[in-house]
Amino acid sequence: MARKSKGTLSRRTRNLSRHFKGQMRNVDASIMEYSIGDMVAVVPGANAKNIPHPRYKGKIGEIVEKRGSSYLVKLKIMNATKTLVVPPLHLKHVGKPE
Repeated sequence: MARKSKGTLSRRTRNLSRHFKGQMRNVDASIMEYSIGDMVAVVPGANAKNIPHPRYKGKIGEIVEKRGSSYLVKLKIMNATKTLVVPPLHLKHVGKPE
């Protein structure tokens, strides 16, 4: 008998297809350049590779540094500060901090 899959998207593809419909991003989103200090929203979708956890969907954070082709995004959630490494495909520009 075959073993059950324990991959990163096992038991999640139904949720991804239901909640991420119509979020196909064009090529410009994957080569978008951000500067340090920009405010961005985490928008998982379009590509399942390097996708951030769905709990961070819609959270707004500040870009701290560029790491390879991805960005280090600092998020404040309740009293905790989280740091995520997110590729530009899963980010959306919100604005500059005040």
